[in-house]
Amino acid sequence: MADPKRLLIVDDNEDILSTFYEFFNSMGYEVKTAVDGFVALKLLRDEALFFDCLITDLVMPNISGVGLISIVKKEFSHLKIIAITGFGDQPGALASEAQADVVLFKPIDLFKIEDKVATLLSDINDNKKE
Repeated sequence: MADPKRLLIVDDNEDILSTFYEFFNSMGYEVKTAVDGFVALKLLRDEALFFDCLITDLVMPNISGVGLISIVKKEFSHLKIIAITGFGDQPGALASEAQADVVLFKPIDLFKIEDKVATLLSDINDNKKE
């Protein structure tokens, strides 16, 4: 049986973190969470090869999601990134500029985001087979 895919989910809203954690865990993913970009970077740097995909909110204290994406793209280029925001087009445009693989707007259907995660991670597996 294949190893479960590993996700790092970052959001300053603990209710969202809890919901995402429970949902993705129930779907068979290994999940870690962080309350801001600073905590996320610490986890990534401690366990750089641990994660397959990063799901991050864009507007957070300490290090914003856009800042986090920019750093992650430089330091962990293998990591697939989904950015989520509830603040209209401007953060979404910034996330695209920072090279998030997917940008989604809140409120988010959990099955939709899981579909995006599965698609991104299957692209990784398809590229490994070639």
